[in-house]
Parts: sequence; C-alpha cells; structure tokens
Amino acid sequence: MNKRETWNRLIDLKAVRVKMPERGWNLIGADLRKTDLSEANLSGANLCEANLSGANLRRTIFIESNLCKAKFIDANLIKANLSGADLSGGANLMNALLVAANLSGANLSGANLCEAKLSDTNLSGADLSGANLSGANLRGANLCRANLSGSILENADLVKANFSEAILTDCRVFGVSAWGVTLDGVKDQSNLRVTPVDEPVITVDNLEVAQFVYLLLHNEKIRSIIDTIGTKGVLILGRFVPERKAVLDAIRNKLRQLGFVPMMFDFDRPNQRDFTETIKILAGMSRFIIADITNPKSSPLELQATVPDYMIPLVPIIQENEKPFSMFVDLKNKYPAWVFDVLQYDSPESLVEVIENAIINPALQCAEQLVLNKAQAISMRHVKDYK
Repeated sequence: MNKRETWNRLIDLKAVRVKMPERGWNLIGADLRKTDLSEANLSGANLCEANLSGANLRRTIFIESNLCKAKFIDANLIKANLSGADLSGGANLMNALLVAANLSGANLSGANLCEAKLSDTNLSGADLSGANLSGANLRGANLCRANLSGSILENADLVKANFSEAILTDCRVFGVSAWGVTLDGVKDQSNLRVTPVDEPVITVDNLEVAQFVYLLLHNEKIRSIIDTIGTKGVLILGRFVPERKAVLDAIRNKLRQLGFVPMMFDFDRPNQRDFTETIKILAGMSRFIIADITNPKSSPLELQATVPDYMIPLVPIIQENEKPFSMFVDLKNKYPAWVFDVLQYDSPESLVEVIENAIINPALQCAEQLVLNKAQAISMRHVKDYK
C-alpha cells in the first residue's frame, strides 16, 4: 500500500487525529476538508490542489511544502509554520485564521487572502505580489522585505504592521487603516491607488499619505489640515492613455526625485457627480498644478470649474503641433496671475530636462507671490477723496 492509499484509508476511517512525522508525503489533490491535522509535520509534502478548507491546522508544520493551488478556506492555521512554502498559483486562504503563523519566505503570489486573519503573522521576505488581501487583518504583522507589488489591500487593517524594506508599488489601498505602520527603508511604495475601481484613478507615493488622501476625500472636517501638506503636493492632470501616460510618468518620477509628492488624476474617465469636487479637493492641497492638455476630453470642463476658485499656479503643457482647447484662452485671459503660458514639448525626455527652469521654479515663485497677495490689506477709498 503506497502512502497516498494509506492516507485515504485514514480519511475513510475518519481518524480524529493524524500524526505524520515523515517528510515528502504525496497528497496531490487530496480532499482533507475539516480534517484535524493540528501539530502534524507535513514538511516538504506535496499538497498541490489539495482541499483543506475548514481543517484544523493549528501549529501544523508545512515548511517548504508544495501548497500550490491548495484551498484553506476557513481553515485554522493559528501558529502554523509555513515558512518557505509554495502557495502560488491562486492558493485560496479566504477567511483563514493565520494569527501568529510563520509565513516567512513563503510564495503567496496571486494567492487569495481576502478577509484572512493575519495579525502578528510573520510574512518577512514573503512574495505577496498580486495577492488579494482585501479586508485582511494584518495588524502587527511583520512584512519586512516582503514583495507586495500589485497586491490588493483595499479595506485591510495594517495598524502597526512592519513594512521595512518592503515593495509596495502598484497596490490598491482604498480604505486601508495604516496607523502606526513602519516604513523604514521601503524600496518602493509608488503608484498606490486610493480610489476604488469604479471611480477615477488617483495615485500617491506613500502609504500613510494614501490613508490621508482617502480620509480627505471622505471626511470634510479633516480638510482643515490641507495646509500642512500644501508645500510638497503637486497635482498632475492628464489622460492615462498609453502615449499620454508616458509623459505623466516622466513628470511624476522627476518630481519624486526633487522631493515633491506627486498626485496623478486621470481625466480620461466618464464624469461622475463628485468628479469635479475630487479635482478641487486635490487642487486645494497642492502647491501647484501641471496639466497636460494634449487632446483633452473632460479637462476643459474640470479646469473651468477649478481655476476660478483656486489661486494656485497652473502650468499647462501640450505636445507640439497640438492646439489648446478653445476655452483655455478665456482661462488664461481672466486669470493671468496664476495660469501660465502653455509649454510645448516634443518628448517626455526634453520636458524633464527643463522641468525645473520651465515649470517648478516659476510655479514656486508664483505661489509665493500669490500668498503675499492674499495677505495684503484691502485698499480702501472714501468719498471725501473725490470732493
């Protein structure tokens, strides 16, 4: 009788508890639902596509086991050891209890960890790229050196989680709770999307800033602290179609290098009821605005609604041989104090080369002058002056 037949015999007999001290068990596709394997040693086992949903796996050892495409839905993995395990290929750990578990160095790329309980879990060095962690509880988790690129963190609890030296690029972070997180030496936390998939794209480059922007967009009271970040925020407006996105990315990368906090907003989306309000909120927390008005769609409407209400430097840029939309002439003539002449460019590279002299320095000078203008006393007249 081979090992798999032995295992199936044990399952058929509905063994209450199974101890497996040996390594390398071949359990591909095994149906182990609701089985009690607590404290069992499954190190090096092949459980690819196995179904362990609802199983009791408390303190079970899965060191370097093959758990590719396995199902752990609602499983109890409290204090289990899955270090170095392979949970790639869409392993499903939805709603699993992984409190204080060891997942260091595990491969969880593309795994489903939606609503999983991962508080105080060791995920150091784990590959979580493309994983779904929406609604997961990662409170106090150790994600040092973990790769979370492209992961979904929407509505996740990240309170006091450690992201030291982690990679957080291109994550969806709408609704995260990120109080007290550790971000020392984070390798990349760019392009964090703070809006849900059915709303216009807004991205930021810092996890804590992402939480702030989310709160700002959904809580009017917190908008009173806009001035505290107004010195570094730069709003970049444009379309996210490939040829235009390359220009916006080049600008954003340069601004990052110069110490600014770029925020990008995609104009190429259908208008919604709060579309203009969102633009105005982001504009109000920016030091200046850069708007690519090349072949615009909704940008004329949004700029017309924003420019008159905010004395914030607006630097319009446009691809050479293109013409500004007709309404822009009116904006420029009515608000010359903060609407700059249109800057033409022939390539993203040439634009970046002159960004400091042609955009940043003039915009900062304009912003300072506008602050002085706002602080000036109102000039008064009296009828006696005309007698």
